[in-house]
Amino acid sequence: MKIIVIFLLLLVTGCHKEVVDKKLMPNFVGQNVEVVETFGIDNSIEITKEEKYDKTPKGTVISQSVSEGSELTDIKIVVSKGLDYATLEVDELGDVPIMMYHGIHNVTNNKYTGGNVDYDGYQRTADAFRKDLEFYYANGYRMIRLTDYVDGIIDVEAGLSPIIITFDDGLANAIKVEGLDENGEIIIDPNSAVGILESFKKKYPDYNVTATFFVNGGLFRQPTYNEKILNWLVANGYDVGNHSYSHANFSDIDYEESVEEIGSLYNLLDKYIPGKYVNIIAMPYGSPYRKDHENFKALLKGSYDGKSYTTKTTLMVGWEAETSPFHVSFDNEILKRIRAYDNNGKEFDIEMNFRILKNNRYISDGDKNTITIPKERKNKLNNRRKLDVILY
Repeated sequence: MKIIVIFLLLLVTGCHKEVVDKKLMPNFVGQNVEVVETFGIDNSIEITKEEKYDKTPKGTVISQSVSEGSELTDIKIVVSKGLDYATLEVDELGDVPIMMYHGIHNVTNNKYTGGNVDYDGYQRTADAFRKDLEFYYANGYRMIRLTDYVDGIIDVEAGLSPIIITFDDGLANAIKVEGLDENGEIIIDPNSAVGILESFKKKYPDYNVTATFFVNGGLFRQPTYNEKILNWLVANGYDVGNHSYSHANFSDIDYEESVEEIGSLYNLLDKYIPGKYVNIIAMPYGSPYRKDHENFKALLKGSYDGKSYTTKTTLMVGWEAETSPFHVSFDNEILKRIRAYDNNGKEFDIEMNFRILKNNRYISDGDKNTITIPKERKNKLNNRRKLDVILY
């Protein structure tokens, strides 16, 4: 009996010792990368490193893939490369591209220039849209929400630049629904605009994939699924805005009709996604083209069918990039866009615009709460958000 008791005591003590001696993952954030490398060698775990520009000293661990207190395993860490504004050519007064798309068609097209499906290039092939997204990513652009841009919230990694994606007309091929799954969720055509965007979301987690879709009274032209589409979009990081109820030309109608066009579409969005859409208007045809037109006031503010509306900003039909939201020339009531089409590098197509942007693009300091600019550009700054300013 005495021998059994001693054996059980040894067994319990041994188990307890095993638990006590078992190493857990430390917190490496804030430590030098050499500490992590040594720990990996000592404990036979693989350390994978990714470097990024950051305000912390060079070699400092910014984040780790395995949380503190977890069991020891292979781990990925992100390490600071330091931050040299001059080397990165940081300039948060540079221009920002707001891309204007309409339809995305899963066709092979050889009739028109490049990826254009129509003569004017408002309709684009699915393959061309994929190539556009790859081009933006490879050239150091990362997506942000249009509404954040207007508010001056630019959350982009240091050394990279913001880009905004918009779609007009609420075409079915923006988010084509093929049916519902067993849970009643929409099944999205992988060759529609959203299907392609979602594939990039998986491929490039740092792309921050998002877009704003501007709709008319037909919404996405899929009556059976329109409500589900709207709710899916806002639940998955996309925005929905106003493109007037009947795609009106605001140069051809009167003030009261203009209020009805805008107000009725806002009211429709209120019916399906109350409080979840953006109060931004993409002006059909770009009309009325100028702010001093009487109907422009109807776009900004009005009341229809007992409900009042206030618009944050309006978008023109595209031709060139817009200024930084911190630039003195930024007009938050009316914004320019780039028409996403091919024209052999002429007439402000994608190639021409991004060639121009090389000389004056917005380059981020990696901190949405600061504005960093070359000191000689100080007189061009409008610090409307009252952020900390860094001059170099």
